[in-house]
Amino acid sequence: MARLDRFARLLLEENKRQNLISKASEGELWLRHIADSAQLMEHVPRETFEHTTPDPWLDLGTGAGFPGLVIASLRPNSPVALVESRARRVEFLERCVSELGLARCQVLGDRLERIEPFPASVISARAFAPLEKLLRLSARFSTRATRYILPKGRSAAHELISQKKSIRMMFHVEQSLTDCDAGIIVSR
Repeated sequence: MARLDRFARLLLEENKRQNLISKASEGELWLRHIADSAQLMEHVPRETFEHTTPDPWLDLGTGAGFPGLVIASLRPNSPVALVESRARRVEFLERCVSELGLARCQVLGDRLERIEPFPASVISARAFAPLEKLLRLSARFSTRATRYILPKGRSAAHELISQKKSIRMMFHVEQSLTDCDAGIIVSR
């Protein structure tokens, strides 16, 4: 909790310089952003974190660090890779990783298309891209064992149902614990 509290303070401080989260959501930071990110852990099999050298959790378009920095803070001994292409956000994320002592968390400051592929145990993305594009861009990092956990808000069910059958068969929608109108697309 101390690490998450420190992250919250760093984020609110930086939000004065760059728009990481909306001003309106600052008062709901813990529920709307931190708890919303932490709930994704519920969809990861326990054995994912029990390997001595697990493949990293890959968070695409991490922005202000959601959900990636929250996951790294909760699981500091597990590798987490944060993908973010915007330079000012990369600087903020790198400062957070350093100040929070997250030695196993790596910031990949580039577009996903230019990052050398590696196998990911989990791929998450919050407001990164529509599902079809997200799957296409992340395929190089996915293995048979990779778990996709994609918070999609109110559009989750609609976005999944609008996919071709082969994609629909690979995923299901879970109810968000922090927003009764939101869903999370999770691979089977």
